[in-house]
Amino acid sequence: MSPERAEIRALDPGTVDKIAAGEVVERPASVVKELVENALDAGASEITVEVDAGGTERIRVADDGIGMGEESVRKAVEQHTTSKLRDVSELDRGISTLGFRGEALYTIGAVSRLTITTKPRGGESGTKLTLAGGEVEGCDPAGCPEGTAVEVTDLFYNTPARKKYLKREPTEFDHVNTVVTRYALANPGVRFVLEHDGREVFSTTGQGDLQSTVLSIYGREVARAMVPIEGLAEGPLEDISGYVSDPETTRSGSTYISTYVNGRYVRSKAIRSAVVDAYGTQLAPDRYPFAVLDLAVPPGTVDVNVHPRKTEVRFGEEGAIRDQIEETVEEALLENGLIRSSAPRGRSAPEEASVAPEPTREDGEGEGTDAGSRSESDADRSPGASGWSGSAATGTDRTTPNQGGGGERDATAESEVSTPNATSGPAEEGRFSGPTTQATFGGPGDRDEPDADYDRLPDLRVLGQHRDTYVVCAADDGLVIVDQHAADERVHYERLRAELAGETSTQALVEPVEIELTAREAELFEAYREALAHLGFAASREGRTVRVTTVPAAFDTALSPERLRDALSDCVAGEPGDTVEATVDELLGDLACHPAVTGNTSLTEGSVVDLLAALDGCENPYACPHGRPTVIRVDREELEERFERDYPGHADRRE
Repeated sequence: MSPERAEIRALDPGTVDKIAAGEVVERPASVVKELVENALDAGASEITVEVDAGGTERIRVADDGIGMGEESVRKAVEQHTTSKLRDVSELDRGISTLGFRGEALYTIGAVSRLTITTKPRGGESGTKLTLAGGEVEGCDPAGCPEGTAVEVTDLFYNTPARKKYLKREPTEFDHVNTVVTRYALANPGVRFVLEHDGREVFSTTGQGDLQSTVLSIYGREVARAMVPIEGLAEGPLEDISGYVSDPETTRSGSTYISTYVNGRYVRSKAIRSAVVDAYGTQLAPDRYPFAVLDLAVPPGTVDVNVHPRKTEVRFGEEGAIRDQIEETVEEALLENGLIRSSAPRGRSAPEEASVAPEPTREDGEGEGTDAGSRSESDADRSPGASGWSGSAATGTDRTTPNQGGGGERDATAESEVSTPNATSGPAEEGRFSGPTTQATFGGPGDRDEPDADYDRLPDLRVLGQHRDTYVVCAADDGLVIVDQHAADERVHYERLRAELAGETSTQALVEPVEIELTAREAELFEAYREALAHLGFAASREGRTVRVTTVPAAFDTALSPERLRDALSDCVAGEPGDTVEATVDELLGDLACHPAVTGNTSLTEGSVVDLLAALDGCENPYACPHGRPTVIRVDREELEERFERDYPGHADRRE
């Protein structure tokens, strides 16, 4: 580094402002969030959000709130000005407003061209102020209705590096849609209208009925499935209000779990986990319910300033609050007959049922139990059915998790590595049987295409399974551990990709299936119709309803039309320049999750061998389609180092 570069100097105010703006304004949805919060704090009864090109070209948020006079609007766009905070004591007590009006406008204006048109209630005339890159360009009288309208154009025009990292327009609008949805659900007494490229996406009634708001945003099917939270379990929360869905109305991600603290939307793993755990075994491991929950918390017991955008909170009694939420939601589901207090012995979901010999037990524990409790460690909630499917398991048996055991496995049993063939004999014989000889995968002559330049797995000898999730193998130079879900996912992904390289294999439905979408899903369907058709979903949309006529024929089985919803949610990731083919490839990776064997699934010896053989036949056997490793290797050198076999004096004995 040159001496000139090493010199410490103060940044100019313009650079400081742009850096500070980047901490709050990450994308168009960040702008919408700040402006909607301002409108709510201004006492608006109606808020209209208009965006063009996902918000990358234009954002306009108009409200009928108290408005501002000329002097106020001039101050509002200056740094460190606000109408919502007087001194530091209000920070210590917990802020009762949603944001800082002046600070947000100044920050947004630093990285865009901004126009504010506003008129105070009862005022004779309005004011129009324009701002570009943080500098006021004009402030003049204007005719306008009471309230405030803020229009933002050319977002990040003066920070091209940040603009370059924006996602595709549908993805950016999906984030905008999510933000507006969350504030609409939190404020059923306010009428929200969301428009994209001149089309209305949804509008709420603003009549104060939360279930009516759910109907406007999520549709009739979801609204009918929601049950109210009535009553409150003992704990530190003052109240919990809202709705949760029945266990049959779910999605593949947690997007539709909306949680609020004192009316402010927040992200909280503790709250989300409590809601999910309340369903127990009635909810599949890869599914999440709909939920709209508002927690009433004493202001002094929650810290809302742990995140720059105040979307995360820290509770003083997190464990107690988590338990209280779980008990309250569970009680609501029980009262509506939507979950059982405990699963009947011997019952399981149809896709979990299997025919396999059961261990001989004198105490009768082999009669069958429920599948065990749901927890966050269940293969990281890996998507997919519990059953073993696909060619990696063709013609093999497997046992269901914990089959023959009573309830949850004890800590000792969980820590053991069991040999795969333990399922076919008494437990003690299986646990202490010798290593199983694994097929050799190292020679290039084993492939149908011997000249193909593929990665290969090393020669392996299967030792067993750890926690019914990882296959443990011995290699010549150490240990190899295989994540069975990630491995099977890679196998399915490459098979799907090979099928789509030719003519897409589809299955025509005997009767077209009509599926109701949420407002978010309907918007995504329009953006990704071509990609879905390429994948094998032939469907047409009318309003919020899609009519599906064909589905992908994956793994010799027609994929359920309901998977269309999951595919839509999977579309939103990706880079701005991605082609239809790139989008389809991402969808294939997600679809490969659904039939892949999950963690906590005991495999027979044959299915382990088949899985490793299929993985060895992949172009890239070392990563799942999402980039997660399938194989971890611990070489001999690392083992010797970890066991400190090089300590002084040991070398002589080794010789």
